[in-house]
Order: sequence, then C-alpha cells, then structure tokens
Amino acid sequence: MTDRIRLDGQAAFVTGGGGGIGRAIAIRLAEAGADVAIYDIFPERAEEVADRVNATGRKALAIQGDVMDSDALRAAIDTAAAEYGRLDILANNAGGVSARPFLEQSERSMRKHIDMNLMSMLIATQAAARHMIAGNRGGSIVNVASIEASRAAPNFAVYSACKAGMLSFTKSMAVELSEHGIRVNCIAPDHTVTPGNQGNRAGPVDPATWKKHSPETIDAMNRLIPLGREGIDMECGDAAVFLSSAMASYITGVLLPVDGGTWGASGWVRGRDGKWTLNEGLAFGA
Repeated sequence: MTDRIRLDGQAAFVTGGGGGIGRAIAIRLAEAGADVAIYDIFPERAEEVADRVNATGRKALAIQGDVMDSDALRAAIDTAAAEYGRLDILANNAGGVSARPFLEQSERSMRKHIDMNLMSMLIATQAAARHMIAGNRGGSIVNVASIEASRAAPNFAVYSACKAGMLSFTKSMAVELSEHGIRVNCIAPDHTVTPGNQGNRAGPVDPATWKKHSPETIDAMNRLIPLGREGIDMECGDAAVFLSSAMASYITGVLLPVDGGTWGASGWVRGRDGKWTLNEGLAFGA
C-alpha cells in the first residue's frame, strides 16, 4: 500500500517553490521520490529548497524567474523537462494578494493579480501538459487555489475571482486532458502559516523576522478553525503528494480543502466557552 504513494522516477515542476506552500510541496514531492525543479523569483529561496531536495537523494533544479514573464516560465519548464528527460507533475503554486477595497483598486493592480494568480497557471499548464503528452505516461497537475475560490472575499475580490477561475479551469482541464491520462486537481488552503502572511514577502525565509501575535489574537484565529489551529505548509505538501500519486489514480477535477474545516464550518465559530455559534464572534477578540 505505501508503494502506491511513492513517486520514484518522476519529475516535478513547482512554481513559487521557494517559500511557504510551494516550498512544502517541493520538499514533500522529493521525499516521495520525485526529482523537482523549483521556480521562484527569489534565487536564494530556490537554492535553499534545492538543497533540501538534494538532501533526500533526489535531483533538484533551482531556477530563478518571475511567473508573470510568460516566455521565461515556458523556457524554465522546457529546461526542467530536458534536464530530467520527462515531466510528470506540475504544481501551480505561485500567487500573491494584497488587501484593498475593489473600488479603490487600480487597473494596474487588477492586472497584476490576474497575471500572477491566473495567467501564470494557464501558461505553465499549457507548457507542462505538452511535455506530459509527449512522454505518453500521463501526469498530475495540482493547482493551489484557496477556499476563497468558492466563497465571498471582501477586499480580496480580484484575488478570489482568480482562484474561482482556477477552480473552473481545473475542472475543464480534468476533462480536456483526461484522454492523455493527465489528472488535474486543486487544493484549497485557508489559514496556513507561510512567510508571506507573516510579513516575510521577499528575500530569504527568516522566521526570526515574522510577526508576533498576541495570545488573544491567536486564540481568536484558532476559534475560527474547527481543528483549532492554523495549518502547517507541509500539510498542503502532503495533499499534493497524495493527488500526484497512484493512490489518487481515479481522482480528477476536484477541489480538496486543506483548511482545518473552515470551509465546512461556513460561518460557525467556537466561542470562548467552547460552544459553537453561527456568525457570532467572527471579529478577532470576540
């Protein structure tokens, strides 16, 4: 049974693979036996993850680049496929967001959100799928969406629209690429500890610089999550490995929440007394 989750001999490409969820996916894929190409805008991050991949005994390729540069992204995927002689797994993880009321958001900001979160996935999927089809071995594409793909997200409207587009695209590609044995799925994280949401948005990953939250803020956050804690990036990595493995051979076109139950709770919140209430205490500190 355990052999069915192994990815030995396979090759993967991870966008935004140098930090947070992308880093976790790259490391977990390597631990499962895959060689991994890490594509990240920060070279020091890509190199650090490459070292982690090499430490597992797998081959790593660190590639510096911006997913908003379509030509560079295509070239990087071609490079990885040539280096490994195949491409079996694509993890579309790169993305980003900044909070802003929609009526105050500039067109430039909108286009940046779309290019980073949606267009990069379209370009990478097209380039990677062509290599998978040429290899005639099938493949797995894992898109990192968000539970904002399927719920309202005030002040994050364009980001959530991109993630909703990612979910719709996932379903379409699951059908369109099925004849080639390529499976396409989404994972949907919510509250997950990553460098980006801790203020470490650039440069090396350095937890020492991360925001320090008060016990009250942490308690309020944890009460929003049925499992009572924020997610760990490696848990998203585990989900990506599962979806890429033979254990998920009959799974395609799905959205898998990796969110501790927040999507399932749909507004139900645990109060300080431990009792669940609907829509009460949603604000931190309540």
